[in-house]
Amino acid sequence: MERLTPRVRVVWLALALVRAAIFGGIVVGAAIGVTRTDLWAGAPDILVPAAVAIAVVLAVLRVVVAWLRYGVWRFELRDDDLYIERGVFTRVRTVVPYVRVQHVDSRRSPLERTTGLATVVVYTAGSRSSDVAIPGLTPARAESLQESLRGLAIESEGEDAV
Repeated sequence: MERLTPRVRVVWLALALVRAAIFGGIVVGAAIGVTRTDLWAGAPDILVPAAVAIAVVLAVLRVVVAWLRYGVWRFELRDDDLYIERGVFTRVRTVVPYVRVQHVDSRRSPLERTTGLATVVVYTAGSRSSDVAIPGLTPARAESLQESLRGLAIESEGEDAV
């Protein structure tokens, strides 16, 4: 089983902090708006500090989950399929038969480019969850994985998916 590059934690932590800041800004801003206007005449004095506390707790939880996510994420190119294992609270095991692979892309978001990472996206035949992504790869590993998956998909074209 292959693990992701440890630098992916930086990306996941940054995204967790940005999302927490946005959510916290909305919650705290709404609490301030309610207490400073006539929307809720009897608003308790604790409303804004409670909103700040909720935002901080959720931010810490997001950061912890982002950190733990790395320890769970694994993938493997097996004989007939791509196997992916992930999930902090709910473990998800995904098996993608090579015969179902339609095409394989790689992408690099601005944050991934800054940290020297890339993501491989595997598009499969089917309607539900028709693509899977493998984040946290070096660009060289992403390119080699993309080529390997493409070759394995071509080799399995004549086989039956079931």
